[in-house]
Amino acid sequence: MLKRRLMTPGPTQVPEEARLAMARQVTHHRTPEFKRLFAEVLEGLKEVFQTTHDVIALTSSGSGGMEAALANTVPRGDKIIVLEAGRFAERWTDIGHAFGLEVIRHEVPWGKAVDPGDVARLTSEHPDAVAVCSTLQETSTGVVHDLAAIGEVVGPTDALLLVDAISGGGVVECRTDDWNIDLLVVGSQKALMLPPGLAFVAVSDAAWQRIKAVEPQAFYFNLSTYRKKLDGGPDTPFTPAHTLLAALAENLKQIHAEGIEAIWRRARRLARATHAGIEAMGLELFAERPADGVTAVRVPEGIDGLALPKRIEQRFGVKLAGGQAHLKGQIFRIAHMGIIDELDIIGTLFAIEAVLYEMGYQVHPGEAAAAASRVLAAAEEPVVAT
Repeated sequence: MLKRRLMTPGPTQVPEEARLAMARQVTHHRTPEFKRLFAEVLEGLKEVFQTTHDVIALTSSGSGGMEAALANTVPRGDKIIVLEAGRFAERWTDIGHAFGLEVIRHEVPWGKAVDPGDVARLTSEHPDAVAVCSTLQETSTGVVHDLAAIGEVVGPTDALLLVDAISGGGVVECRTDDWNIDLLVVGSQKALMLPPGLAFVAVSDAAWQRIKAVEPQAFYFNLSTYRKKLDGGPDTPFTPAHTLLAALAENLKQIHAEGIEAIWRRARRLARATHAGIEAMGLELFAERPADGVTAVRVPEGIDGLALPKRIEQRFGVKLAGGQAHLKGQIFRIAHMGIIDELDIIGTLFAIEAVLYEMGYQVHPGEAAAAASRVLAAAEEPVVAT
């Protein structure tokens, strides 16, 4: 019997305490007990997102949070700028078209990061754009964008900065308020270590002012409806996934105990160790500006990129993510977020190396794990999972 190891960038492994919370008998959600738990969760999320502003919890996937961000702030027919550098950034474009928006697409080759200088040029060329939409960590390519610099560019303009941090929030450094991010969208099934089903939207004061000025274009995703329920509650206007929120409360306790900045540092070390192991195998990273939450790796020439992750899972129980769209069979992706730890990374690198060896690729078994181990052994402090 194989022990299963989930090493995908979503869904991720769920801590035992959260699983046990979801195993309890279902309680009612319109109670003082739920309001206390919900208040605890919202405060914990503010710490993770580095914001003092409202955080709205939606029972939906992360895509629902993205739709809510656009639908509430951009009237039909208005213009947005989308920084497209991967499959998930394209979702901003898809949602914009669905709502009848004029979308200015800034297409960046997959694997490359958005240049903040290009964002300055775009906002200058399109001063009537009411929003700039980006990702933080582009999960499809393993790239992290310089949102601090992008926020400096967008901040002085009239445009709101909307950021998909569905996979990056909680693992990649993200300072929502300091970086002028107006709407930050995060999903439950990534660094927050839950099953899918919750989305969170952190909303700045400037974004609330815009929302007040926009004629409502949504019912379930009307953020103003959710905000009203925060006063005197907090509560939710619709039935929440309160079993997931109870589990999140457990995860947030662990995140708080470790500290969000310590988690960012831990992810950075795990990423560096992963990169060292990949390079020791003679493989190439796909991203020019690699993210701390996920590593994308080019499949070497002569190796079946579809068969490789399947064989790794069959032999070792290690589940990796493949490439998407035109990158299918061209890359594979390894997560290092949530409760993924040093031994997960070392074991995963060995599994990749062993299967590549089996498939005829020239590697020396053990070198990847050794290279990663040297990085981890040199860390200034132990890498301890939450």
